[in-house]
Amino acid sequence: MSEHVKVSRDGAVNVVRMHRLEKKNALTRAMYAAMAEAIRSADADDAVRVHLLLGSEGVFSAGNDLGDFMTIAMGGEHGGEVFEFMDVMIRARKPVVSGVDGIAVGIGTTIHFNCDLTIATARSSFSTPFLDLGLTPEFASSGMAPTVMGHQRAFALLALGDSLNGEEARDAGLVWKIVEPENMESEAMSTAKRLAQKPPEALAIARDLLMGDRDARLALCKKEGELFGERLKSDEARQAFQSFMSRKVSKASA
Repeated sequence: MSEHVKVSRDGAVNVVRMHRLEKKNALTRAMYAAMAEAIRSADADDAVRVHLLLGSEGVFSAGNDLGDFMTIAMGGEHGGEVFEFMDVMIRARKPVVSGVDGIAVGIGTTIHFNCDLTIATARSSFSTPFLDLGLTPEFASSGMAPTVMGHQRAFALLALGDSLNGEEARDAGLVWKIVEPENMESEAMSTAKRLAQKPPEALAIARDLLMGDRDARLALCKKEGELFGERLKSDEARQAFQSFMSRKVSKASA
């Protein structure tokens, strides 16, 4: 289990929290593996009824760790941890609630297309700068985003790179409810507990109907992942990562 993923239980709620504040909860391969295991093991536990995903105050996740991206761009191994996490999320038998305050970048945004209910704050910011890094959409977002928010808004998010604040994300259908920052976690937990009180078999059936074809969603994840992996090793991506890292070094030394 990664030290940057905190797992706990609150009654029938399995709480999975990203906790890497010094890197704005940027996700490493170890974190993906830990989150996948936390959801998988709790999903098999009859005492658990709902999963709750959280970040921290002011930051949900800055997306994938760019150090991992750089390693792959320079010829390193991709690893299967990311797809394992996506597979576990999509195949989960129990509802997944998420709570967002602050930045949600890349997969920090696309993960919510695969959650059942997302509680966010107005000051949250959802963005997917994939194309700016020479990359492409992931986590079935190329199919889910147009379905949820329409082609043009989805294209603006995934291709143009425009961000959505919390209220815009709610209006687009990515987020269910907006609350004040000090109330976000309590509201997310309250929502998870309300779901946990539902008859579990009826809830599972309703969720299956609402989720639709999970195999098709996973097939899209796999297709996107293959393209994403190819792009990671492209000249465009390599140049974009090097430019980004150079800017970070310049700011640090300024």
